Amino acid sequence: MFKENGEYQITINGVSHWVKVEGIERGTTPVVVIHGGPGGNHYVFERTAGSMIAKERTIIYYEQRGCGRTDKPEDDGAYMIANLVEDFKKLYRRIGWERVDLLGYSFGAEIALEIAYTLPHIVNRLVLSAPSMMQSPLQKLVQIAGFASVGATGICSDATIEETYQALWDHADTAMVDKLLFQDPSLAAMNRKWWEESGLVNTGLMMSALENDTSRPSLEKRLSDIPHPALILVGAFDRNTGIPVASRIHSRLQHSALTILSKSAHFPDIEEPEAFTRCVCSFLR
Repeated sequence: MFKENGEYQITINGVSHWVKVEGIERGTTPVVVIHGGPGGNHYVFERTAGSMIAKERTIIYYEQRGCGRTDKPEDDGAYMIANLVEDFKKLYRRIGWERVDLLGYSFGAEIALEIAYTLPHIVNRLVLSAPSMMQSPLQKLVQIAGFASVGATGICSDATIEETYQALWDHADTAMVDKLLFQDPSLAAMNRKWWEESGLVNTGLMMSALENDTSRPSLEKRLSDIPHPALILVGAFDRNTGIPVASRIHSRLQHSALTILSKSAHFPDIEEPEAFTRCVCSFLR
């Protein structure tokens, strides 16, 4: 059980994981924060909404295998959802609470749902920010429309959805991706600056492993079996996963509320940190 705030390196399933604890003096049910990517890290979230939530709640960050400040596994293919859920199970045992709240953003929200489905007895509440569903064609359609809305060119009318999706991402430069993910250009630039400052690199190994995993059962079909209270947060201008994906998840969960934040795109924790924090803390109370 963690007794002090600070950073830790904890070996889980043979991999040294970076873990950080904030707000332990609050004594609340821990909020375990799960980053997106796939293959991302928490460096920006720590500096935006995370630090604000920690003023009211106990927060536990961890970075997934091969991500950020966590070591990579020996096997470059060992990034399946089953690996990530098993890692979380071992981390939970170190936390020492009967139940934990989960806050996942982007792909992290998808992992949070997988954890809640697999380990329902250890999860209290779910906060899902800009949730993704990587297996869903709907998400690709949202991104195709998103790229088109911010001026991407080269969309061919006779190409398949998969061909169009791949071509857009293959040709998207930094400026185009920032337009897709952010509503405020100055905050997109700040985000880029923090990414560079962190020195943390997304290797792409997790994305590759997940894309090649054809054995994973559909998450969408399992959502109705997840019983936990869930708050879904999505920016009104989210062109990456967006309101359509959030609404699909909302319609299938047993007990969820959907809140649309009016000034943000895919990262409301960066573009509307005060509103984001108010929503999260109110729900977790």
